[in-house]
Amino acid sequence: MGRKKPKPRKEDNSSPFDKARDELLSHILHCGVLQAEPQHQKDWFDDTMEYMAERYGTLSDEELATIRTLGERYCRPVKRHDEEVGASK
Repeated sequence: MGRKKPKPRKEDNSSPFDKARDELLSHILHCGVLQAEPQHQKDWFDDTMEYMAERYGTLSDEELATIRTLGERYCRPVKRHDEEVGASK
């Protein structure tokens, strides 16, 4: 029996915005920032977004701000539906 040829890799056609967003979310998961205090999260985002701006120099300030907003939302705890205002029990 012969060796199987590895499947060819798919070409990555993601935009720089998509790559930067995905990289930020990956960093969030690996760096433990989800469990950090709000001030530490802010400091972490300040430092990380500075790095992202250098790494993805083609992104506009608006795009970087959008990516940061997505990351900050990702770090927020999930709201429970039973805690809605006016919910009856």
